[in-house]
Amino acid sequence: MQKSLVAEFLGTFWLVFGGCGSAVLAAAYPELGIGFVGVAFAFGLTVLTMAYAVGGISGGHFNPAVSLGLTVAGRFPAARLLPYIGVQLVGAVAAAALLYLIASGKAGFELGGFAANGYGDHSPGGYSLLSALLIEVLLTMFFLIIILGSTSSRVPAGFAPLAIGLGLTLIHLISIPVTNTSVNPARSTGQALFVGGWALQQLWLFWIAPLAGGALGGLVWKVLDDAD
Repeated sequence: MQKSLVAEFLGTFWLVFGGCGSAVLAAAYPELGIGFVGVAFAFGLTVLTMAYAVGGISGGHFNPAVSLGLTVAGRFPAARLLPYIGVQLVGAVAAAALLYLIASGKAGFELGGFAANGYGDHSPGGYSLLSALLIEVLLTMFFLIIILGSTSSRVPAGFAPLAIGLGLTLIHLISIPVTNTSVNPARSTGQALFVGGWALQQLWLFWIAPLAGGALGGLVWKVLDDAD
């Protein structure tokens, strides 16, 4: 259990540091910025690389919504759910703290949005609360279906991280303009703690929507799995 928790810490740390770090440090870099596409691939690559690196130890959740969805689907013991969520939060906050220290080392640093998730005035594209709720639930649900399907015994072993990483990349390509893409309450919490204010006020959505989507994804897969 201890090794699993350390693996979840490392994986979640890498996801937040790599994904949010690309948004904070590289997305808008003058003339050479990686933009939305680069950030989307950065998030996907963090999950792909750590799923191969430590997924065999902890299962490679790196996300409270994933842990919940796997529990609902019967793939993960409920007794481990809260410890996993706790260590995922610690990893996300630690990554956000280190990212803040690095980013603030630049002359004229301004915190800005710090890759936090938001809706309404704090949505990159000005999307409403309802739009944010719907897209976060829907995309997290499909993320769980991708995870559960690609790790099932029906598909060749060893390729799941590719499907999961590319799935997360696609999710970000769709939804960065809407919410900055959460689908992960731990990722949202780490950034919101440093932004404060509006980010903390809107954080509730980025817990409720991904958790609901994760649970729905687990239920959908359970029905599909049982049907076979």
